[in-house]
Amino acid sequence: MRAALLAATTSAVLLAPLPVGATGASAAPTVRCPRVPVPAASRPPRPSPPPAVPEQRMIGGAALDTAGLVVPSGAAAPPRVTATSWLVADLDSGQVLGGCGPHEYGTPASVQKLLLAATMLPRLDPKQIVTVTDADMNIEPGSSAVGLVAGGRYTIETIWLGLLLNSGNEAANALARLGSGTDSAAGVRAMNEQAHHLGALQTHAVTPSGLDGKGQFTSAYDLALIARACFAEPNFRRYALTEQASIPVQPAQRTKGFEIQNENQLIYRYPGALGGKTGFTDLARHTYVGAAERGGRRLVVTLLGAESAPVRGWEQGAALLDWGFTLPRDAAVGRLVEPGELTATPSAAPSALAAPGAPRPAAASGPAPTGSGWLWSVIAVSGATVVALMGGVLWRRRRRMP
Repeated sequence: MRAALLAATTSAVLLAPLPVGATGASAAPTVRCPRVPVPAASRPPRPSPPPAVPEQRMIGGAALDTAGLVVPSGAAAPPRVTATSWLVADLDSGQVLGGCGPHEYGTPASVQKLLLAATMLPRLDPKQIVTVTDADMNIEPGSSAVGLVAGGRYTIETIWLGLLLNSGNEAANALARLGSGTDSAAGVRAMNEQAHHLGALQTHAVTPSGLDGKGQFTSAYDLALIARACFAEPNFRRYALTEQASIPVQPAQRTKGFEIQNENQLIYRYPGALGGKTGFTDLARHTYVGAAERGGRRLVVTLLGAESAPVRGWEQGAALLDWGFTLPRDAAVGRLVEPGELTATPSAAPSALAAPGAPRPAAASGPAPTGSGWLWSVIAVSGATVVALMGGVLWRRRRRMP
């Protein structure tokens, strides 16, 4: 399997040329991704991403170091989508089936909540009852909220459902605070530690919810690593397929109970859907992560920077999943690295939050969030380390091959 994967990686093909000057893999010309023309969208100026680190663009395989399209040799052309970058991978084997600019920086919007889930789900007891604070309610006016109230008492499971079904930003603040035991800023630091543990070295969180923040980026490849960690959690799989949930009455706050529904249309309209997460901000545009199972094979799709016309983000994801399921099981252009396989140098001594453990009681209150520090300097420092580690890992694997 590993030998076939390496062979497939080296035989990845590109389907059409990009304009002169575009960047891509050194071994082959960069080619244009199949894109659907869309009207220019009005959005805030896109923040400048950190400088590219060449070694990070090759994580998962040299063929992934491209701003254009990479697919297995002989594969049919993938569907045309509006997403600026995307990736399709096998959740179980970790094989990357194809992608468009898989290591290009993008703005995450609410799919960043998956990193929160990958970080905090192992640390929180879903049955514990906790109190939402005023600080948790400090979200951008008009942004996505599930309807929790300050002083309200909810099970942690209810808050997870509010996060994953309705993309509640106040739920994200609460879970970041509860999972860290102090405040949401500490929760964001834990998210960044977890991203590095997973090998998502191009990901930097500034907010737990995915609300836009200066210096907040990810990539389609990193999102696949994060999604894979989420789908490894039984509770996440259950929450992601929950169609409807109840938010209980809060007598002390004089608020009624109400029902919420899952906003991810994939689970209603795609046979074999496993769930995922939607996202949107004016800056990020539409972002999406979705997974499905067919014939005993589980695939995940991630996409960034999409427009909702001519089809919505989840529909673009569904089309890419359909394409992925047509490929042979041994077709690949790279792979998803395993958690802990790459060791990134942390900006400070690792905290207890860096390693998931048994669920523990969560703090019921905490100070207001204050933001988080900038970690991109870590990436530059760790580049040489990543190269050495990748070389050593590849050498050892080749030694073990038959």
